[in-house]
Amino acid sequence: MPQPFVLAALLTALDSGRIEVVDLTAPLHASTPVIQLPEPFGQTQPFVLEEISRYDDRGPAWYWNNFRSGEHTGTHFDAPVHWATGRDLADIASVPAARLVAPAAVLDVREEAAADPDFLVEIDHVKAWEAVNGPLPEGGWLLVRTGWDARADSAEEYLNADGTGPHTPGLSPECARWVAEQTPVLGLGVETVGTDAGRAHSFDPPFPCHAHLLGSGKYGLTQLRNLGALPPAGAVILAGPLPIVTGSGAPARVLALVERS
Repeated sequence: MPQPFVLAALLTALDSGRIEVVDLTAPLHASTPVIQLPEPFGQTQPFVLEEISRYDDRGPAWYWNNFRSGEHTGTHFDAPVHWATGRDLADIASVPAARLVAPAAVLDVREEAAADPDFLVEIDHVKAWEAVNGPLPEGGWLLVRTGWDARADSAEEYLNADGTGPHTPGLSPECARWVAEQTPVLGLGVETVGTDAGRAHSFDPPFPCHAHLLGSGKYGLTQLRNLGALPPAGAVILAGPLPIVTGSGAPARVLALVERS
């Protein structure tokens, strides 16, 4: 009797519950929050579903829809070409399929973000994680758990904007550059509307996560949910964006494989 292949063992572990599939994706609907830019910049469209037919005279046996959406609406994947620093790098359709399956490190800063919505992750926060959990995973994701997904059902609370702009947590400029240039991760994942902090428009450079990570050929995942179901290390992320040719990003279904004892 031949020994089972690795994929067969994976399927057995999934069937038995030894490996759990955790959905990190926010449902996509008309009320999904979208980033708001100041005038005169162009704005992304909210998600819109347009019915073609629903078992009626337009199509008696079938139901289907058209939809309109910005590339960066809901849980989505940022490609390097999204930012000026990565303008000559990969579009979303050119992201290698092998990079869509990768290990994850989950940095939990919920307490700090609850105390200060403008909280910024510093290099020392990541190094403190490494001191406990080991090095950041080669070719993996750094996922920042801020607890912000608990706000996602209210666009006002989620975007958390006032007269001075949005107030959401993120990475400091120094940390963003360090993650981009000095760590082995392939990208950054967050629970907020974008990979940068709400105040990042005033940073040097502006929007440093976009500028540094995408300019280094790395990626972004945003509007994630359920990071609390993941361990600090050991989960595997499956991120499946729509392969839009020349696209700067795309809505994505993001799943995690988590081994349970």
